Amino acid sequence: MSIVATRRALLGLAGAASLSAAMAGAVRAEGGSSTASAGPGFANGTPVSIGAAALRVLRRDTMTAFYRDAIGLSLLAEADGRSVLGVDGIPLLTLIDAPDASFEPPTQAGLFHIAFLMPERRDLAQWLVHAAYTRVPLSGFADHNVSEAVYLDDPEGNGLEIYADRPADRWEWKDGVVTMGTHQLDMDAILDLTTTERDTYRGAPAGLRIGHIHLRVGDIPAGRGFYERALGLASTRGDRRDAAFLSSGGYHHHVALNVWNSAGAGRRDPRSTGLDWFSLRVREAAIVEAQSARLAAGGLAVTPVENGVEALDPWGTRVRLLSGAA
Repeated sequence: MSIVATRRALLGLAGAASLSAAMAGAVRAEGGSSTASAGPGFANGTPVSIGAAALRVLRRDTMTAFYRDAIGLSLLAEADGRSVLGVDGIPLLTLIDAPDASFEPPTQAGLFHIAFLMPERRDLAQWLVHAAYTRVPLSGFADHNVSEAVYLDDPEGNGLEIYADRPADRWEWKDGVVTMGTHQLDMDAILDLTTTERDTYRGAPAGLRIGHIHLRVGDIPAGRGFYERALGLASTRGDRRDAAFLSSGGYHHHVALNVWNSAGAGRRDPRSTGLDWFSLRVREAAIVEAQSARLAAGGLAVTPVENGVEALDPWGTRVRLLSGAA
């Protein structure tokens, strides 16, 4: 009997000889090995959470197949140069035809990664076995104290994280700062939760959602001015100069910003590939109204969209504030 979904096979997909080598990919994806912890809250039950995201893509068919086959999303709709994918009828990702676009350089502002949150650790285990059997290329693994994460890129280089949160009562907070480190992932303990003798992943589980969005920006103070002071998200990792981690309702982070490769970056080119927009799902209409007022008071343009409003961050990324729970 051939068992391909082993730690060795998964490390091979990440191009690494050991877990410590694979962790280097996660360090690059999360920016260092600081040690900090988390606290109360759940990603999609907070007053504000991530709703969905949209990518401008060169090859929509190829990208649709990847998110369907590698991640397990379902194709919900396809029309007018767009593919909408999601879980249980809930849209999570829109792929938009941009056949003449240029690739967005990694030194520019834009998407660092979209993080898909598995409902349970066992779901992450089953997906890892699926990745091994279907030879999905991986780039890193890490234990972040509050969560366990796997990193990879889609076929057009957009960063992805597939992760499972630890129970919120095991997160650690001190003076409003959550402990989030980058440590070696106990892959054997995760794989012990499922069989490795066959692929049992039958598509994304019903509770899969986007847990957080991580962005490249040109300047952390300007980014915090928009996402923290205008949109009302709260910092969970202090006043770092190279990055910011922001959330609603005590989650470890819904939005992250970094300048690791993009310090000083200016406005994004709307003709390039990459993130077109992402949405923040706001549970109460009054919060949308308050956020809209703060944006307008800061001199930022607010455009009405279905169920909410849209604004541009300082680098031209479109952020939608939508009323209602997903």
